[in-house]
Amino acid sequence: MCLPGLLIGVPFVAAILAFCLRGNGARNILVKLAAAVTMVLSVGTAIRYFGHPAFLKITGGFLPAVLLAVDVIAAAVIFYYTLIKFKKFKIAFLELIQLAGILWFEKGIGHAIEARHDLLIDNFALIMVLIAGIIGSLIAVFSLGYMEEFQKEHRDVQDRRPFFFFVIFLFLSAMFGLVISNNLLIMYTCWEITSLCSFLLIGYTQTEEAVENSFKALWMNLLGGVAFAAAILWLGAEYESVELSMLINLGRSSQPVDIAVALLVFCGFTKAAMMPFSGWLLGAMVAPTPTSALLHSSTMVKAGVFLIIKLCPVLGPNHAGLMTMFIGGATFLFASFVAISQSDGKKVLAYSTISNLGLIVCCAGIGSYEAAWTAIMIVVFHAVAKSLMFLSVGTAEQQLGSRNIENFDGMFCSLPGLSLCMIIGICGMFLAPFGMLISKWAAMKAFVDAGHPLLLLVLVFGSSTTLFYWTKWLGKITAYIPAEKNLEEGIHGVEWLALRSLSALTIVTCVLFPVISQMAVIPYLEVTYETTMEVISRSNLLIMSMMVLLLVVLPLRFGKGQEKKLVVTNLAGENLGNNQSYRGAAGQVIPVTVRNWYMEKWFGEAKMKLCGFILCGSCLLIEFAIIFGGAFHV
Repeated sequence: MCLPGLLIGVPFVAAILAFCLRGNGARNILVKLAAAVTMVLSVGTAIRYFGHPAFLKITGGFLPAVLLAVDVIAAAVIFYYTLIKFKKFKIAFLELIQLAGILWFEKGIGHAIEARHDLLIDNFALIMVLIAGIIGSLIAVFSLGYMEEFQKEHRDVQDRRPFFFFVIFLFLSAMFGLVISNNLLIMYTCWEITSLCSFLLIGYTQTEEAVENSFKALWMNLLGGVAFAAAILWLGAEYESVELSMLINLGRSSQPVDIAVALLVFCGFTKAAMMPFSGWLLGAMVAPTPTSALLHSSTMVKAGVFLIIKLCPVLGPNHAGLMTMFIGGATFLFASFVAISQSDGKKVLAYSTISNLGLIVCCAGIGSYEAAWTAIMIVVFHAVAKSLMFLSVGTAEQQLGSRNIENFDGMFCSLPGLSLCMIIGICGMFLAPFGMLISKWAAMKAFVDAGHPLLLLVLVFGSSTTLFYWTKWLGKITAYIPAEKNLEEGIHGVEWLALRSLSALTIVTCVLFPVISQMAVIPYLEVTYETTMEVISRSNLLIMSMMVLLLVVLPLRFGKGQEKKLVVTNLAGENLGNNQSYRGAAGQVIPVTVRNWYMEKWFGEAKMKLCGFILCGSCLLIEFAIIFGGAFHV
């Protein structure tokens, strides 16, 4: 119990101290120290428990009172913002419903139910601990430099950095508690804290747009919280249990637990930004870049897919599984389509995130061994590469004054180091033989084996569009357009530390993914499914790892020491000598630019979102009508 306690406690204490420290120097030291200790604890916990899953019981009898107190405090904060400060009464009503449900449960039947195992530390939980501990900590360190420049550029925004870092570390503490929970009451409390933290982070600048988007995130996640509370009430009343492992065992033994499973899946949909709940994740872009990276890659959305993947064994050929498959597949396809028409770097990343989360959810809905393997591997690759991409885009925005991809001309010359980080992140997301594409190959195999050819078509078309928009971006930043000066001098050392660490982590993850699969994912699936199989042959995995290694090593040596031949760039007119502009018709001086094709007529944001929302919303209504109708049919 010592390591799990420290894992949750250290970020929590760091959050309190960060809030109290007002001096930049002391806070910088605290954040670096807390991030380092958090990373060490996450790695230490993984070393201690990998291959040795453990059920743990929290002794002392104080747990219910502590959880209830935290729930009430979180509700009080939400009521303050919704009732007193901003008069959002409908959102307050959602919080009131779930708080009343949990209070009634605790005072009614909850006191008679005792969970045998409050915590479950298995390999999947440890993967999530490493993602949150390493990536989340690097984002916190990156924030030191980024937020300093952010406050200089936005002097109209109140400097609330002590509050910002307080919420960041509170977020990490809650995330650790969430992923190692087996007691649904503990998970629910941590779930609510992450929802509250995301609300506070999105609204950091306190502009009208930020406030509106933060409340959009809040009400969507509170809607999921109501479903979570309802699942706890139903499971406690029907089976006198609040344990996730018990729910899964009941489902595998063909007990009628469809209602609880469907409610928890719905809760995961809201957190993982599935359509029609994807709007909150897009709205999170108004927040500073570290917030976007934290919400989109390592914590917030991963909590949603974590819960759904946990429920994998009880999904599949049932209504909850079909709902999960359909909504995940539709979200993957339509979000990929929308990303084609976007030129805003953050928007492309946001829709790419929603798309990949949709694929993860779709795989989880199939419920098979192969599909679960694929879902977990995509979680790993996506977390590392996407966090690197968000931090890279945020840094480019600060240096170039824009995050529009069309303004990245000459970036390879003006920001060479940052461009390299961005290239690594993009390759990790779509290029063979990097990990994400391998996972999609495994997803195709899982869809075929499960007998879902329609999902196979969805994967093929969605992946094709993914190739389209990532290739546009990659071509944009690798195009050689000479720049007048190097702009990397303005990037802080802590920002480089995070960017280079995540770049190295992306490469290492792609090279060592056979080891990750064999040492972490396969043992978890063997225990969960009580069987073992080879999803992708070990020889193929090793060949792909060697290809990634060669792709990294060869460019480092290619052309080294050779004399470079300088030539004048061929332009569509008379080159003015600087390779940056030319004299065109009628003597007009035209700057060199490269422009992409976005096909808004076919893949416009409004059109694709409307189609996705209608399909996914209809599926939700139909499946829940069937599930509840079957449960209460007499």
